[in-house]
Amino acid sequence: MSEAFYPKDGASGPFTAGGATPAFGPDLQCRSVDQSDRQVPVNLRQSGRTPVEMLISTRVRKSPYWHLSHEAGCWRATVYNRVYHPRGYVRPEDGGAMVEYDALVNHVTMWNVAVERQIRVKGPDAEAFVNRVITRDATRIAPMHAKYVILCNEAGGILNDPVLLRLAEDEFWFSLSDSDIEWWLRGVNIGLGYDVAIGEVDVCPVQIQGPKSAALMTDLVGEAVLDIPFYGLMEAEIAGHPVVISQTGFTGEKGYEIYLRDATLHAEDMWRHVLEAGRPHGLQVIAPAHHRRIAAGILSWGQDMDQEVLPFQCNLGYQVPRKKQADYIGKARLEAVRAELEAGNPPYRNTMVGMKLGGQPITDYAPDFWLISDSDAGPPVGYVTSPWFSPELGCNIALGFVPVGMTALGTALKVWLPDEYAEVPGVPVEAEVVEVPFRPSVNANAREKARAAGRDFAY
Repeated sequence: MSEAFYPKDGASGPFTAGGATPAFGPDLQCRSVDQSDRQVPVNLRQSGRTPVEMLISTRVRKSPYWHLSHEAGCWRATVYNRVYHPRGYVRPEDGGAMVEYDALVNHVTMWNVAVERQIRVKGPDAEAFVNRVITRDATRIAPMHAKYVILCNEAGGILNDPVLLRLAEDEFWFSLSDSDIEWWLRGVNIGLGYDVAIGEVDVCPVQIQGPKSAALMTDLVGEAVLDIPFYGLMEAEIAGHPVVISQTGFTGEKGYEIYLRDATLHAEDMWRHVLEAGRPHGLQVIAPAHHRRIAAGILSWGQDMDQEVLPFQCNLGYQVPRKKQADYIGKARLEAVRAELEAGNPPYRNTMVGMKLGGQPITDYAPDFWLISDSDAGPPVGYVTSPWFSPELGCNIALGFVPVGMTALGTALKVWLPDEYAEVPGVPVEAEVVEVPFRPSVNANAREKARAAGRDFAY
């Protein structure tokens, strides 16, 4: 297609011979980003912010912490895993999400992440079943340890990227990102017939994140928490109620997750106990810190990837180990893709990169997938998935997809920001491909550790 958008009512297109620039209006649909390797194109409708009131109804679940989040100041929410998900506590007129960011990187924060629904796989064949549905080797996960994992379909697309907790030899919990993996797991096992029970359990996590998190957790459960390794687990009690604690998080900062058992019964007790223990440490309740996870190169399912994105396209090639002998769903396709990559023939058009970009500071969630061109006059060739402003770097940063031939560090790009963030309305801002993560993490992920050790984790 020669036009980036398809205007209604005969309006001129943004990349026509007349040289008009992109208009970010509600009636304009992008058609020029080549997604011929996808069955369902990514939604590129550039409709901007749409001021509507969310309907709270019985069709979507409220977590046991929902009323407590509202009490803590939650003023907006989204839906995640069919659960209402708090996504803002400090209002824009009071500094908004960047005030929450400051609390995270300098103090300690608590997040309601009950949307991370816990799907338990338990039984004599639990390890064998889990090993069949994840790309990493489940046999290498010891009891009372966890791993970040991915589950793929037969075409190699990423269905979910949960934290997988191993509570015992015969018990695993999938702490889900935003897709219905419970139903898929049940369906898979109808055919495979492993001796396991699969189902959601009444466990709801909160995250405790920030440089003072260890001090707060010590006050809550004792100094034994300091001995938990990254992705380690421990059993404990908070306010007299059983919890599982992991040293994990969505930030790259020091942090923990508290998985409350029988959460529908004990949520209020635990929440208030943590708030009280957190007062001396300056604890603040905030929304999940997407601004910080972007800087750490942590992906968000449904935003940075979905069931049509291969691990090799989005910096998750390290999740496809060469040494895993056991078969798993998607293995044949992923090994074929690896061979094509090593032969220099990537079987996809677009791949993820990190970018530094100009413009006014992006201090809130992007409502659209903003478009990327290779020049001021060129049609869009890619799109931004996760942008935000980085106070440490003093510029906007973003993850996004561009053609495979435009991924080299230092590649110059143009990003079409809406007027609220553009330097000049209607003119794209300068951008440059840079290394991910954008800044060092306190809790470095596997990719960062491999880079530091001089190992190539590209695929």
